[in-house]
Amino acid sequence: MLTKALQIEKIAKSKISNVDFSDLKFGQVFTDHMFECDFENGEWQTPKIRPYQALTLDPSAKVFHYGQAVFEGMKAYKDENNDVWLFRPDQNQERINKSAERLDMPAFPKEYFFEGLTELLKLDSEWVQKGEGNALYIRPFVIATENCVSASSSNKYKFMIICSPVQAYYAGEVRVEIADKYSRSANGGVGYAKAAGNYAASFYPAKLAAQQGYQQVLWTDASSHEFLEEAGTMNVFFRVNDTLLTAPTNERILDGVTRKSIIQFAEDKDIKVEVRPVRVSEIVEAARKGELLEMFGAGTAAVISPILGFAHKGEKFELPKVENSYASFIKKSLTDIQRNLAEDKFGWRFKVQ
Repeated sequence: MLTKALQIEKIAKSKISNVDFSDLKFGQVFTDHMFECDFENGEWQTPKIRPYQALTLDPSAKVFHYGQAVFEGMKAYKDENNDVWLFRPDQNQERINKSAERLDMPAFPKEYFFEGLTELLKLDSEWVQKGEGNALYIRPFVIATENCVSASSSNKYKFMIICSPVQAYYAGEVRVEIADKYSRSANGGVGYAKAAGNYAASFYPAKLAAQQGYQQVLWTDASSHEFLEEAGTMNVFFRVNDTLLTAPTNERILDGVTRKSIIQFAEDKDIKVEVRPVRVSEIVEAARKGELLEMFGAGTAAVISPILGFAHKGEKFELPKVENSYASFIKKSLTDIQRNLAEDKFGWRFKVQ
């Protein structure tokens, strides 16, 4: 039980009737309510749910100056019985606190997180649409709110959860450029955390890649650019012959919930998985030999996003079309579990009730 009762203020009139759910742009429409809780005087205050609205922050709030901001990405799904489900929310709850610790921000209590999240989803359950591809994207985040421009950790924070209805994520045909100059993260840095600054720093290299006709950057290690790490904002997998390869998590690579689910599911289906450092030269050579059959990114938004080709130091490679695609099989299997259409032998689903 919470030590401070959750306060709930309901919206006077829902705005849901004004939303065209058949034409949603990712992350631009938000539900009726939001959850928030402030950290002051060394402790988290009374958690609240109130109508979705703008915030008022002082221009000197430390989030604007020193970047203390972390976030998570989750989804809720509605089955044909109108039950609402989450996918491994315990992993997101643990990870946001791990991210917060790295940025010297206070951990948010597990009880606050789950009661706030479930009550918010119950209030806005009509926003979770049934049907294939439909979901409610959930964005928990924490920002530093102390009014002060001294270069030090804040003593005030705001934890929030906002929600956005989304349709199936489709990025079109994706080809990537392997990075050999810019880096997403480095040893000793914050690469493993979902820190806002990680993403800000990736936008410029991604723009440069886009100018060359590539939809994303395939990141390599910062020290040598010899090892492949992530694709854009997603973990990345390579299928060489019938083996799936992916880099191990470390202080540079995000411990993705979808990533670990893919590994566990694939191993359960007797698909060989190797979690180890993957050299650029190894993947380039596999592509030359025709042994690189698939590449795909893994993350919350798209679950799995196939990569059709890549470039490295001016050399371009196209991947073959395969009939027994691991990406297609695993994506369908995971989304069926998420939507309560298949057995959940792993205990990943969480019912909102």
